[in-house]
Amino acid sequence: MRVAIVAESFLPQVNGVTNSVCRVLDHLAAEGHEAMVVAPSRGPAGYAGFPVHATPAFRLPFYRSFRVGLPSRRITSRLADFKPDVVHLASPTVVGASGVAAAARLGVPAVAVFQTDLAGFARQYGLRGADPAIWAWLRHIHVRAARTLAPSTATMAELEAHGVPRLRLWGRGVDLDRFNPAHRDEGLRRELAPGGEVIVGYVGRLAADKRVHLLAELADLPGVRLVVVGDGPAAPGLRRRLPGAVFCGLRTGAELSRTLASFDVFVHTGANETYCQAVQEALAAGVPVVAAAAGGPLDLVRPGGNGLLYPPDSPALMREAVRRLVADPAARARMGEEARRSVLSRTWTSLCERLVEHYEAVLGEGEAAWTASAPDPSAAPAGA
Repeated sequence: MRVAIVAESFLPQVNGVTNSVCRVLDHLAAEGHEAMVVAPSRGPAGYAGFPVHATPAFRLPFYRSFRVGLPSRRITSRLADFKPDVVHLASPTVVGASGVAAAARLGVPAVAVFQTDLAGFARQYGLRGADPAIWAWLRHIHVRAARTLAPSTATMAELEAHGVPRLRLWGRGVDLDRFNPAHRDEGLRRELAPGGEVIVGYVGRLAADKRVHLLAELADLPGVRLVVVGDGPAAPGLRRRLPGAVFCGLRTGAELSRTLASFDVFVHTGANETYCQAVQEALAAGVPVVAAAAGGPLDLVRPGGNGLLYPPDSPALMREAVRRLVADPAARARMGEEARRSVLSRTWTSLCERLVEHYEAVLGEGEAAWTASAPDPSAAPAGA
């Protein structure tokens, strides 16, 4: 099968979209498929033996490390040259809109992978009135896809409520070797918490949309050492608010594996997660999770089993959930064991096999099945 992936971001940016695309490419290469990538990237010219084609992009003024792609006619020409059987749209927004239009012109089915809660993202940056326009634009893209894959049941329900058709559930895989309790490092633990404190950790982007300012609620918990892994525009302010925390910066590979497995409790502050890969990786590392009861974590965290959930708008209850786990080593140990067991079936191999089945399904349905309700590609979305 020939798969063209049109991604909203890719290497060298490290985020959930990039990680998913890389894992899919690894699987396609291992199974003997052909692939290509189009993305707003100044990164590698290839990945897993497949070409990567860059599109024009610009940097967000409030988030300089994040590049946003621009619409480009190059996407149609790249796809026409490659002659794909299916177009994979990774978190389609701007580049993805060009991708779905190109697929329609070429008569090729597009499978859209919904991954980013743009409306929630905009609200966290003060754009509270943007919801109608954002959802109109997203619907404009997704109604032209042969199938939209939602990462969680909560996200699937939201997409359905906003009129997105042909929905299927497709989660995310996790590397059970890379994220494993076996990587717990007592030497690193002594370095991070020399007083023997309970290590409460956060891993992720340090940005307003992740609500990282809520970590300040944990700053004065007795017997706790707060460890923050990641980088982003909120990092300087967060360092000032948390002078007693350990800031590790961005960690990847074996360094991230050791750090995450060495936590005692993982806390996630975001409330607009369509899936939340960071939570899943913590569970795989055998670390109980405290997360907001919203979006993807609702599918991942079993309260009292592998972690605890708190109402998204209650920082006080987030603090109380963390305090409960800090005060109960036996509960942490039990939940840590259950955390690992809860994700054992969520390997990238099994998830990517299901993805290829989705590709095959839309090819089997034929063009009439996915173009019947699709609008004119040149028409503007209502409400946008």
